[in-house]
Amino acid sequence: MKRAAFAAIILFAAGLLSLSAKQAERAQPRLAATPPMGWNSWDSYGLTINEVEYKANVDWMAKHLKGFGWQYAVVDEGWYLQNPESGGKPAWQFTLDSESRYLPAPNRFPSATQGAGFKPLADYVHALGLKFGLHIIRGIPREAVAKNLPIAGSSYHAADAADQSDTCSWNPDNYGVKDNAAGQAYYDSVAKLYASWGLDFIKVDCISSRPYKASEIRMISTALGKAGRPIVLSLSPGPTSLAVADDVRKYAQMWRISDDFWDYWNPSPDQPWTQTLHGQFATAVGWAPYIGPGHWPDADMLPIGYIGPRPGLGTARPTRFTHDEQRTLLTLWSIMRSPLIIGGDLPRSDDWTTSLLTNPEVLAVNQHSTGNRPLITTNATVIWSAKPEDGRGHYLAIFNRGESPQNVLLGWNEVGLVLGKAYNLRDLWEHKDLGPASSLKLSLQPHACVVYRVSE
Repeated sequence: MKRAAFAAIILFAAGLLSLSAKQAERAQPRLAATPPMGWNSWDSYGLTINEVEYKANVDWMAKHLKGFGWQYAVVDEGWYLQNPESGGKPAWQFTLDSESRYLPAPNRFPSATQGAGFKPLADYVHALGLKFGLHIIRGIPREAVAKNLPIAGSSYHAADAADQSDTCSWNPDNYGVKDNAAGQAYYDSVAKLYASWGLDFIKVDCISSRPYKASEIRMISTALGKAGRPIVLSLSPGPTSLAVADDVRKYAQMWRISDDFWDYWNPSPDQPWTQTLHGQFATAVGWAPYIGPGHWPDADMLPIGYIGPRPGLGTARPTRFTHDEQRTLLTLWSIMRSPLIIGGDLPRSDDWTTSLLTNPEVLAVNQHSTGNRPLITTNATVIWSAKPEDGRGHYLAIFNRGESPQNVLLGWNEVGLVLGKAYNLRDLWEHKDLGPASSLKLSLQPHACVVYRVSE
């Protein structure tokens, strides 16, 4: 009897502990509960962003965009290069600590001197109510391996972690990392250092395609989970294969679904490898089932506004996209709930660009909708639908991706609603109530779109 009573007490206590653990888990905020919104330096600065330029973009974001939900400010590739303009190895001069990790180049980021790393810059971002992000190439610095530097917090050295048969095809700065204890120790040390700086977002490149590096994704995710600070994990480049969709959702909050996206509607003869806006429609369809809180298929950055002064591709320019194409870009990214990461140089944003980025009704589609899915995809007409998070009404985004004007005439049953009813339409880009309609009827110019909130 005593044994039975004791066992019952143990089981009861275990149940309380289990319940407490579940409650604690529910109490933790989900990483990237909505698609991340922010700015990244690559499109306008390539490898060359410096502290003054970065702060200018952060200041503009805080003043003009923060109130609309934009929050991440990401320093993209090459922040550890002292001479990024020199054209590559062997001329590049890297900045490393004594334990195999890159540090910010002090001549470009003067607040990083005296061992501070990016903490002063992250503190500056946080003081403005924004979040700090960095880009890295997967792997361990080749220079650290050549010197066989130690790995912080472990008995291992760089050569123990490095897979010297594995380098990124377009960036040879690093070796890949072995799936062993030394490799995990290396990524743990990197995550711990970045967390001490105040990192909120990390974009890891050369990892989600060509090929998909499952073990390094898992190791990085594990390391971030132990870092003591919530850090959103973004994977690049695409196209990530749909065959690994279930796997990538376990470890990352966002992952690229296409090759690099630039300001082209159709393929460029000079850059045929880039993803086009026309092509992104087909890519988005396959990823619709995987959209959800904490897991966002990423259609890449928004190359709008002014792309310069030293862009990651091409020469400095205003975006090549027309006004209609820019609305189509923002609408497609919003209805498919892609992360919204601006590529243009923010301080040079004109009124049109600012109006695109500060339309609360369109941004609500991206941040607060459910059931996002394509309904119709033809050579010209594409229609996506979603429901507002509050459950009242529907969103319909209608696109003309053809090269001639299109007239759209559909019964409500053809877009998932009830035939015979009259629905009220609100044009979210124009902020206009259009009144009741007994069918979906509109005309669209080439490459143009509308997005409606439909209600009874």
